[in-house]
Amino acid sequence: MFRLEELVARLGGELVGDPATVVGRVATLDQAGEGDLAFLANPKYQSRLRDCRASAVIVAPAARALSDRPLIVTNDPYAYFARVAQLFNPPEVFVPGVHPTASVASPIPSSVSVGPGASVEADVMLGEGVVIGPGCRVARGASIGARTRLHANVSIYAGCVLGAGCIVHSGAVIGSDGFGFARERDGSWIKIPQVGRVVVGDDVEIGANTTIDRGALDDTVIGKGVKLDNQIQIGHNVRVGDYTAIAGCVGVAGSTTIGARCMIGGQAGIIGHLTIADDVVVSAGTLVTKSIMKPGVYTANLPVQGHADWVKNFAHLRHLDALVDRIRALEQRLEEHKPE
Repeated sequence: MFRLEELVARLGGELVGDPATVVGRVATLDQAGEGDLAFLANPKYQSRLRDCRASAVIVAPAARALSDRPLIVTNDPYAYFARVAQLFNPPEVFVPGVHPTASVASPIPSSVSVGPGASVEADVMLGEGVVIGPGCRVARGASIGARTRLHANVSIYAGCVLGAGCIVHSGAVIGSDGFGFARERDGSWIKIPQVGRVVVGDDVEIGANTTIDRGALDDTVIGKGVKLDNQIQIGHNVRVGDYTAIAGCVGVAGSTTIGARCMIGGQAGIIGHLTIADDVVVSAGTLVTKSIMKPGVYTANLPVQGHADWVKNFAHLRHLDALVDRIRALEQRLEEHKPE
């Protein structure tokens, strides 16, 4: 439980109302009750503030006159809510030590926790306070920075590097082989050894069942502060810039470079050997087939429609080139017959 004056002293903001108001959790405007701290981040929900039952609300300066209840006024209510939520929900504390069923072949700090059935192979370097969850495998020569947590059944392949303060969720695979093959004349395939690493910066979060392939020759690099959702595929030799966020089910093909502070929407696809500039937003479901060299929002998808309408519209698209040629011919004829 926190008094509002304690929250403002820690996190900043302007307090309006009783500083001794006590709150114990954060909640939405609709669900909040006595003892809750709600937040208004989107102006279109201002009408819900009137009926909100929260003890206090986090609001932007423009909304400070909309309620007579205690308020915390801040320029970014959503970010403020996130910081308060961290205070109310501190990370789980793990008891250091190695579970009897775990296998550890490297010297590790006494502050490290290794869960049941986990495996830490030879020549591994673990920082202070690392948590290796149940069933994880950290292969030979890998390095994991201080305070990084691996949830259950994470696989870190040989030689890969994770920075400090990372969170890797269950089932993620870091350093699997990239999709590298050369084709014989008879159609068979020759596997190209993937000898690079995956290098992950500090404060990166990697979602459940996300896979990041090791580089073919050079490294696959994930910058600091990157946030990857669940079930993402990152191909070999991809580089992702600092603080970029990528939503679920995105596929990034090999040797593509994504800049800093980008946002990639869910189910987007990015083909290989492209460059995406800093501060680019790619909308959900977009297929990126060429490099993007300027910041901005990019979208390339069609809204859902009835099947019959889709067939009709696609038939028109198939003849689009012919239609353009006809229009150009008409424009030329009009130009020729234009009065002097």
